[in-house]
Order: sequence, then C-alpha cells, then structure tokens
Amino acid sequence: MHELNGISSGQQTKNLAISTIAFTVCFAVWTIFSIIGIKIKQNLGLNDTQFGLLVATPILTGSLSRIFLGIWTDQYGGRIVYFCLMLTTSVAAWLLSTVSTYEMYLVAALGVGLAGGSFAVGIAYVSRWYDSEHQGTALGVFGMGNVGAAVTNFGAPFLLVAYGWENVAKIYSVVLFVMAIIFWFTTEEDPTTKARKEKGEKVKPALMQLEPLKHIRVWRFATYYFFVFGAYVALALWLPRYYMGVYGLEIQTAGMLAAAYALPGSLFRALGGWMSDKIGARKVMYLTFICCLACLFFLSYPATDYSVHGIDGSINFTIAIGLIPFVILTIILGFFMSLGKAAVYKHIPVYYPDHVGSIGGMVGLIGGLGGFILPICFGLMNDIIGVWTSCFMLLFAIVAISLTWMHTAIVISDRKLHPQLKGPKSLPEMLDH
Repeated sequence: MHELNGISSGQQTKNLAISTIAFTVCFAVWTIFSIIGIKIKQNLGLNDTQFGLLVATPILTGSLSRIFLGIWTDQYGGRIVYFCLMLTTSVAAWLLSTVSTYEMYLVAALGVGLAGGSFAVGIAYVSRWYDSEHQGTALGVFGMGNVGAAVTNFGAPFLLVAYGWENVAKIYSVVLFVMAIIFWFTTEEDPTTKARKEKGEKVKPALMQLEPLKHIRVWRFATYYFFVFGAYVALALWLPRYYMGVYGLEIQTAGMLAAAYALPGSLFRALGGWMSDKIGARKVMYLTFICCLACLFFLSYPATDYSVHGIDGSINFTIAIGLIPFVILTIILGFFMSLGKAAVYKHIPVYYPDHVGSIGGMVGLIGGLGGFILPICFGLMNDIIGVWTSCFMLLFAIVAISLTWMHTAIVISDRKLHPQLKGPKSLPEMLDH
C-alpha cells in the first residue's frame, strides 16, 4: 500500500496484520456464548428469551465500551489501549469457567464482552497508518477479524464435546492472553500518537472528542451499522440454535453451518473496503441494502401448509425453505453484510479524520447494540409469536427502514447541493449530508 509520511509499507503491513489477528481472537472470545450458551441453556433449563439474553449480554458490554475505548484511543494511542483490553478480557474469560448460576453467568458475560470493544480501538489505530485513499481497504482488511465468529462457531463445538464448556472458556482465555503479549512486542506506536507525544501536545478532553456526535449524519451511519454489523453478530449467535430447532441438527453440524454464514460476513469485508475506495461507499451501501432485502424476503417466509379445493378433491402442498437453500441464502446475506460493514466505516475517516476513535466508537456502539438487542428480540418473538422465521421478518423491516432513510437523505442532500439533479448521483462522500 501507499507509504504515509515516511512510514514504510512494511511497517504498515506488519501493524495491520497483527492488529487483524488480535481482533480475530477478540471476536472469537466475544461470540463464545453462541456455542457454550447452548450447553448452559440445556443445563439450566432456560427458555428462548433467557437464552437470547445470555448470548447477547457480552455484546452489550462490547458495545457500550466502544465509545469510551474509542476516546481513550484518540487520547492515548491504540497500542496501549488494545494491550490492556486483551489482558483484562482474558481474566474475565477465565473467571467464566468458575460460576454456576444463571445470574453469575450474566455477570461473567459482561466481563467477556469487553473483547467486543477491540473494534473501536483497532479501527482508530489502523486508520492512522494509511492515507485517505487507502483507509477503506485497510479498514476492510482489519474488519476481516469478524471471522472470529466463524472460528468460534466451527471450532468451539468440537472443543466443547471433547473437553467440556468450562475448558473451552479456559482455552479461549489463554489464547487471548498470549495474543496480548504478542501484540505488545510486535507492534509500534501509531504515527499520529507518536508525533503528538514527541511534540508534547496535551490530549483533547473527552467532551471535545464527542463534539461531532451532534451531526445527524453520525447517527444515520450508526443506524446502517445496527444492521450490517449488529444483525451479523446477532445471527452468528442465533443460527446454531435456529439450525438445531428448525432442522434438528446436532450442535457440531449447526455450528459449522453457522460458520458458513459468518465466514463471508468477515472475509469479504476487505473487498467492501476496496470497492468503497474505488466506486464510493454510497454505491456499496445501496448494493448491500437492496440485496439483503431480497434475501430476507425469502428467509422470512415461514413453512406453510396449503390446501386447495380442487375439482377432484383437496390438493395439499407445503411451501418451506429446505436446509440447502437456507444455507445458501444466509451465505449470500453474510456476503453483502460484509460489504456494508466496510462501506459504513469508509465514511468515518473521510468526514472526521481527527475523531476516528470517538465517532467510530459511537457507530460501533450502536451497531453492537444491535447484536445485543436483536438476539433478545429473536427469543421473545419465538416465545410470543411461535414462528421461527420471525427473526428474519424483523431484520427485513430494519433494512427497509434503513434503505428508505439513506435514499431520502441522499436525495435531499443532492438537491440542496445541485438543484438541477432529479435523483441521487454518484457524488463524492464528502458531499453527503
């Protein structure tokens, strides 16, 4: 990639690679309850609402912590914040294996959830190694760390069967601790923080870092991220349970199929960043929302029996999505979500280059809250409505609202800037209001 202010491409690549690996480990820890939560549900006899709350609780901490971690990253640098975060979370993951009641599991889950805050730290740290023309690609590569959800969905079921869920938590704890040590001894201070320290500049107060939050644009980006990231996390947590409930699969098979969804939702984030650099984040967001809307339309349709009164008697048939079509649709959905995640974060360093940590943290917070709120909603809808596909019906409504808001905002913005335009055009992102 392009060198920045005398920083070699080797330094850029090394720090990006180590940061991405660290984020992958953090994300795997963050989503650990998608697998061990199923075993806890069976042991404690939890209903779907209680299960939804359990798997969503780490997402709450990871979401709420992002704004504070983002501010601290802007103030003190991503390297030290990232290191301390991983050490703290590794301790919480170890303590998870020592509790036995539902209430204590929820408390332990809050501590494990700190791993999710690593995203706000990482995007601020990584973005400072690249110029604006290459930040989208770099952040897309870093965002591939979401593959940690697939690592957990694929690997944790086998560890659980072989060693028990308590040892799964201990293994994750040790891996995260080792990753923290590796990160500290292989990375460097980012150029912005290093230059500020050399000049003896004071850090900006937290309230100044939050000043851009008064812009409605920030909250619009956060709404997009509520779906492309929040729903991604929610489904990564929910799908193993869904596969077991709808298709009667064993936990190992359910985990692998959930991983099939999570993988494209992570690996193609780099492609989304590259596309955002080349054709603009706006076009990528349109592509994401329209294609996700189509997938969710089919996924929302519940298995239904029909009886048609024919000439020679009743004609009975069933319309339902089989296992293979369902898996294919979730993979396609995950792919377009990955493009959207990168596109949302392409906007932030362009609009707010001096507040990437705080603004990225706030957008990540709202997105993460989607990962917390949605699994609970999925469980509630299962218990109240009693239809498995109700989770996809909810996501369809969220995407429809987001697409409508985005299109309306763009049309209004373009007409203000260029009254002669009759519809949204491919204007640079900086002209978006």
